[in-house]
Formats: sequence, structure tokens, C-alpha cells
Amino acid sequence: MKARILTPILSTVCAAALVVPSIAQAEGTAMTAAAPAKSKKAKPAQSAKPAVTATGPFAAVSTLPFQAPDFTKITEADYLPSFEQAMAIHRGEVDAIIANKAAPTFENTIVALETSGQMLGRTARVFYALTGANTTDGLDKIDTEVSPKLSAHSDAINLDPRLFARVKAVYDNRAAMNMTPEDARLLERTYDQMVHAGAMLTEDQRTQVKAINTELSTLTTQFAQAVRTATNGQPLIVDTKEELAGLSEGDIKAAADLATERGAPGKYAIALQNTTQQPLLPSLENRATREALFKRSYHRADGAASAANDTRILLASIAELRAKKAALFGNPDWATYAMYDRMAKQPKTALDFMEQMVPALAATQRREAAELTAAIAKDGGNYEVQPWDWYRYANRIKAERYQLDEEAVAQYFQIDKVLEDGVFFAANKLYGISFKKRTDLPTYHPDVSVYTVYDKDGSEMGVFYFDPYQRPSKRGGAWMSNFVDQSYLAGTKPVIYNVLNISKAAPGEVQLVTFDDVTTMFHEFGHALHGFFADQRYASISGTATARDFVEYPSQANEMWATDPAVLQNYAKHYKTGETIPTAMIDKMKAASKFNQGYDFGETVEAALLDMKWAALTPEQAAAIDTPEKVDAFEDTSLKELGLEVGLVAPRYRSTYFNHIFSDPEGYSAGYYSYLWTRMLSEDSKKWFRENGGLTRANGDHYRATVLSRGGTMDYFDMFENFAGREPSPAALLEALGLVEPAAEGTPAASK
Repeated sequence: MKARILTPILSTVCAAALVVPSIAQAEGTAMTAAAPAKSKKAKPAQSAKPAVTATGPFAAVSTLPFQAPDFTKITEADYLPSFEQAMAIHRGEVDAIIANKAAPTFENTIVALETSGQMLGRTARVFYALTGANTTDGLDKIDTEVSPKLSAHSDAINLDPRLFARVKAVYDNRAAMNMTPEDARLLERTYDQMVHAGAMLTEDQRTQVKAINTELSTLTTQFAQAVRTATNGQPLIVDTKEELAGLSEGDIKAAADLATERGAPGKYAIALQNTTQQPLLPSLENRATREALFKRSYHRADGAASAANDTRILLASIAELRAKKAALFGNPDWATYAMYDRMAKQPKTALDFMEQMVPALAATQRREAAELTAAIAKDGGNYEVQPWDWYRYANRIKAERYQLDEEAVAQYFQIDKVLEDGVFFAANKLYGISFKKRTDLPTYHPDVSVYTVYDKDGSEMGVFYFDPYQRPSKRGGAWMSNFVDQSYLAGTKPVIYNVLNISKAAPGEVQLVTFDDVTTMFHEFGHALHGFFADQRYASISGTATARDFVEYPSQANEMWATDPAVLQNYAKHYKTGETIPTAMIDKMKAASKFNQGYDFGETVEAALLDMKWAALTPEQAAAIDTPEKVDAFEDTSLKELGLEVGLVAPRYRSTYFNHIFSDPEGYSAGYYSYLWTRMLSEDSKKWFRENGGLTRANGDHYRATVLSRGGTMDYFDMFENFAGREPSPAALLEALGLVEPAAEGTPAASK
């Protein structure tokens, strides 16, 4: 999700990542109340002269192509002064709007707000890109210091009654104004976001909201840093190579190198990934090692491994503050407050959607667990399957049933070919866009590559940065965001980055990736397409600046092209022989994709429902969870109430390292269901593509026109209907997962 002027966060959209706190930003210029039609040639008007003189690398727009950040001129010492100057300048710009003696108009109030804060936006976008992808102790220290200041700055603007009086005057007069639909949407969003921030509260309530926001900013930053330390700083260390039996020589060497790096030469260390399940678990033959690795992951931030990394009191405090804030707005809980602008709109809609999947999912989990226990017995084991055994035996059954060797599959996926001959190729076939690698733009890390993106008419669309590899300075997961937002008003084109966490091959070895990595590459580039096809006048409703439960939809839909036969034939080449991936292997991959959904889908459903449990607390209920033991008890009770086999299928994230919902003042809290909701939209969209000829320019152009180019400018149900000609239905999702048989005609649609 993109930055917005009237929200206190700058967010990223991601497949398995958190959002990062910042101050929102907008770009634009003034225009009259009788707004003219959108003009691609419009230029931003000059802002009022600020009282503070801006200095440093963020004082003016970058002179590099597309205003791309010039990392050669940015040092850590620049950030704090830039933030301080930018906040002062932004405050001065807002004060000038308030002091304007002319009657409030769309031009001198709404668009003037859209224009303000540009230096702050430039600083924040680069700073939070680095704290996510290539942080240092120095950047973390700055983050700790600046986050509460940014929160207070945002509140000072959002909750200023004088500013809201002007915004409300324009909003109340909207029926008499001649506005374009995008103008009307910007006005509505500006007003709604200020109300959501607390503009209509009493002075005493606004004071309380400011205090809560400042404290939330501090606590969520602490949570994010604690989880990163718990994940990156607590590898599992074992004494002997024999304990790692089953791993490749490359994995064992990497474990030996990491142990030496961590001060344990002669031993072996396995680094943790961000999710509960760990990628090396299926390969480990030693059951004790599997159990130790799983438990190190599961208990990484609950005090069991290190009291210094215990996040339980932090997350309980965050939950209580959120519940208190919601109550100030008259809402029964945080979920109701947070979902005001979502596609689903109400917690009940999201819960009903998820709960209708639980019976079939629970039955699938029980059936799969029985199969796995039988496979263990066949292997000579005298025990029932546990979470640390699950994927080892699931993969074995999958290999036997579908004759699919995951390592053999990976030999067809070289990372550069996946990106250029797969991801880019599919985008070219669908939308006519093309890409050219460039080396003249500086990056924040040597692993980052850069491409210019060209539209179907050959014109430049923007710039794409690709940062694929795991490193200690990078948080877990994968995500997309912008260095520069698209805006006709500001005359800017998108500068977009994708960040992933692929294990890097040893020097001199061919960089192969798993098919899960391939899917993630297509997913994140789906977000990038959403950003590149932005076609808006105003940055704050441009591209991926959409609701949380819509923004993951285009990225998930883009995953379908990873297994499209024409696309696979172009990029899936054996790294030694050059042979194209066999059709039989593709068929096996597709058949196998429905296997093990009891775990694969179940862990996500459990995390989403756990999120809703935390978000449904009243202030009194939240206040009662005031010890680490009570946090554990609440999580345990909440998971057992779901009706799923949580003892065997652990949630994708436990509360203690659930970055999506606790590492940002709002983020994906009461919104992790979005990954399920948008998968419903994406599976229904995949069905539409299949029914209409698949990978064609006509289909791509239609999808671009009705979805990818629309940003946050219209109702999301209407947007989907404009594309598919129908309301979305969960039937295609359940079928895709193999949880139900193909639905008969007339399956009820998702409710508005």
C-alpha cells in the first residue's frame, strides 16, 4: 500500500512481510473547485515558501532518471536532519493552508494538502526501504528515535480542528462542485481519513488518541526490532555433521560457515526464516534435529530461547492500546475500527468468509495427518506425526503419488531466467511492456539489479529494482514498494522495488531457486505491475494505494502465469542441458499443487483467525492479558476455538513473531484475512482468464483497464465486476485448493 497524506504510516505491499511505520506523503498541486479533466501534462504548482531552509540529499528531487534515489549521496547522518527539516517544512505548508483567508475550496485545501510533505515523503521512502532491506544498528537507532516523532507530527496535522474545518467545508459543499470522479474520490478519502484519525472527537479524546499513537509507534518499532533479533540472532546450533544428515553439501557448508560467524567454529548453525515452518525441516533425517529446529522457530520470541527476545508484554500492550483507541471512536473493538475502508467493511464479513472454509479444512487436516502417520509407520517409525515431521512425510507422499522430485524441479529454475524469460515474458505477452537492464543507477546493495520498463508504445513507464537474496540486514518475507509514486499532477512515473529472501548460492555456483521462490517472484511482480500501470492524477490514490483486502489480489492473480505452459516453455530450462521442462513434470506440479492443503492453507487460516481474536478484544479484556503467561493462554485458547488441528498444524506466525499485525501502528492488524480474501478474488480471476483464452493481449489489456490501472479510485466490488462481469465467489478458491468438488452453477457469491 502506498503513502497517504492523512494516514500516519507508509506501508509496503507484500507476500509475507510486515508493513513499516513512517509518515505518509502525497504529491500533487492546486486546482480549482470546478476541477478540469485529468491532464497528463499538468505540472505541480509552487508551494508556499517554507520557513525552514531544506538541506541535504532529500531537500530537492533527485536529478537521476525518474527521480530515482541517489544512494551515492545519502549517508546515515543525513536522515535525522532531513526528517526534522521535512517535518518543519510540512507543518509550515499545512499552517499556510489553515491561514488562507480565502474560503475553502478543493484547490486551496484538498489539493494543497496533496501537494504538501514532499520532502518528508522522499526521506521516509528511502529510509524505510533500507530499514527493511539493508538495515544497520545506526538505522535501527534512528528508527527508534524518529518513529514517535513522525507519529506525533502526523497527529498534529490529522487532528488539527482548524484544518478539519476547512476540509469539512469542502466536503459538505461537494454536491455543488464540478469534480471528476477521481477528484471526488480524493475528497472523500481525505475527509474519511481525517475522521478516522479522530478529527471529530472532543479535544480531550484527541489528546488521548495522540498519546496512544505515540506509544503505539514506539512499541511497534520495538516489536519489529525484537522479532528481527530473535529471528536472525538465534540460529539452531548443533555439534556434529551427522545431526544434519539429509541436507545437501552446500547447506552443510553454509551451516558450518554460519556457526563460525556466530563464534562456534567446528559446529553447525541453521538460520531461522520468518515463518513457523522452516525450509530445511523436510530434508533433515534426524528427528531430534527436526524437533529442535521447529521448536527454536516456534519459541523464538516467547522467552524460551532468550528472555531478551520475549515480545509477549510488548504485543499485549499493543493490543490493549488499540482496543482503547477503538473505544474512543465508539467502536466495540479494534477490528471494527480498522476495517472502515476495507472491501469487506465489517469483521463479520471477513469472519463468515473464513469460517465457511473451516469444516472442509479441518476434515482435510485430519485425513492428511492420518496419511502421514501411516507413512511414518511404513518407514519404521513408532510415533504419530508432529509439526516437525509433517513436511518431511508430506513431501515423501507427494513424491511417491505424483512422482515429483522437488530438487529435480529446481534444476529448471535459474533466477535470471525466471525473472527475464518468465516474469517479464508473461508481462510482455499480456500487456506489451518490455524491459532493459541498466547499470547507471546506484543501488543500496550490490545484489540489487535495475531495469527500465517500457510501455507497449515504447514510451518509458518507470524503473524496477530487484533485490532477491537473503542477508542478515534484511527482514524476513518478500514485499514491494515505491521510491517514487506515479502522479500526473506531480509529473512523476513509478520507481518500484521488489524485495525477496532467496537463499544465495555459494560463489561460483549456478543460482537455482525452488518453485516456491518462482511463485513469489511472480507474486511480487504482480504488485509491481499494479504500481507501473497506475493511471491517476493524485499519488495518494494511485497504483497500490488500495484497501488492505484488495491490494494482494493483483499479485496473487499474477502467480497463475508461473505455470502457464507458454511461459514455462520460455523460462524453465535445465541449467546443465538447456532442456525445456517436460510437460509431464508440469502436469505433476499442477496435480501436486492441491496436495497438503491441510497444512499449506490451514496455517494461513489459523494465523488470520488468530489475528482477528486479538483485534476483537474490548479494552477490559485486553487489559486483563497483562502477563506473559496470560498471552500464552489467550493464544492457546484462541487457536483451540478455531476447530482446526492446531496441535499438528501450527499457525504460519505465532503472536510473538507476527510482524504483519504487531510491527506497525495499524499495518495488517485485523487484516491478515486479506491474503485469503484476495486469494478468493484471484482464483475467481484465474477462472475468468481460463474461460476467455488465457495468456492473450486482449485479456491483459482488459485486466489492465479494469483493475491494474484503477488504483484506489472506485468501489472494489464494482472494480471486480467491471473486470469479470460478476461478483466474486469463493467457489473457485475451494476448488483450487482441492477442499471441495467443483461447484454447481449458482454458487452463492461473496456478500457485499
